[in-house]
Amino acid sequence: MRDFVEGILEKIKLEKDRDRVSVVQYSREPGVHFYFNTYRAKKDIVNTVRGLKHKGGRPLNTGAALQYVIDNVFTASSGCRRLEGVPQLLILLSGGRSFDNVDTPAAALKELGVKVFAIGTRSSDSREMQRISQDPSHAMSVSDFTDLPSIQQQLLSSVETVVVGVITETPTILVDLETARKDVVFLLDGSDGTRSGFPAMRDFVQRVVEKLTVEENRDRVSVVQYSREPEANFYLNTYTTKENVVDAVTGLRHKGGRPLNTGAALQYVRDNVFTASSGSRRLDGVPQLLILLSGGRSFDNVDTPAAALKELGVRVFGIGTRSSDKREMQRISQDPSYALSVSEFTDLPSIQQQLLSSVEAVVVEVTSESPTVLGMFLC
Repeated sequence: MRDFVEGILEKIKLEKDRDRVSVVQYSREPGVHFYFNTYRAKKDIVNTVRGLKHKGGRPLNTGAALQYVIDNVFTASSGCRRLEGVPQLLILLSGGRSFDNVDTPAAALKELGVKVFAIGTRSSDSREMQRISQDPSHAMSVSDFTDLPSIQQQLLSSVETVVVGVITETPTILVDLETARKDVVFLLDGSDGTRSGFPAMRDFVQRVVEKLTVEENRDRVSVVQYSREPEANFYLNTYTTKENVVDAVTGLRHKGGRPLNTGAALQYVRDNVFTASSGSRRLDGVPQLLILLSGGRSFDNVDTPAAALKELGVRVFGIGTRSSDKREMQRISQDPSYALSVSEFTDLPSIQQQLLSSVEAVVVEVTSESPTVLGMFLC
């Protein structure tokens, strides 16, 4: 299996702006050897693959492994470029039948746009491998792993066909980022548990605002703080200059209170902030973005208001700390890869560029969906 992976690596272009590779090994539990952004040079990747050691363990939980790669590997923080339209491929090598359910995570991978190729042996369940694969024809079989070289070219040809198909499905969209507009709402956890971290949250919002083009006909910003109940510090149409927005953010004071009702806060911004009367330009086709910073688990239900925001077309980014519920943040976010995490709010600068890149990608995506918009990238 290890030699087969190395053989595949030799055939692809492993450069910073070309192909990227990650390797995960699993048995009872999965473990990543390296992520998409761990290495830049082919020689480092090949050397790491050559040095892989067999994990061992039982039973074989393929379903848990598939879910693991969704949550931890096909994410922007791990170097995944899915949001930039880069084809996402998963090549599974399995030598047995899974002891857990594979259907739900396999469906989630497909929904995420990941093209799955499954390679099994005679000890595997061929129907299971077909269900996991993007297409039954992407499920391949060998008697033993020593026969893997016999299907190497078949796999490479299939991968090449899929990549070409994905790229041709994506039209060339030209969006002028110099004139693109967006409405950005920051939803800040102001509960008692974030008192010490609030200055770092405030500084983070200020730095992000500094990167935006806050003008009357460009970007608009709102800030809402919440604990038991939410309250708007200012709306999208309260200020029209970056200077005024930055001054307002600098002057933010911690709200305090308990418990943390994130669900009520999400509903509040839907009903009171993403509205035309509060300055939202949603009906004009302007991208609507919500950036949530939360330092704990919500005491109320978040699923219904999160779904309502998505239905409204709001793209939600959730940023949590180690005190937050990771799965809750993923459910709130527009996409699991939009859920970012830091140990403490003081570590927020480490994800600032990642957030800004994701925001820019969303603006391009939303703007390009509108047939009335035509522009260009300015390089």
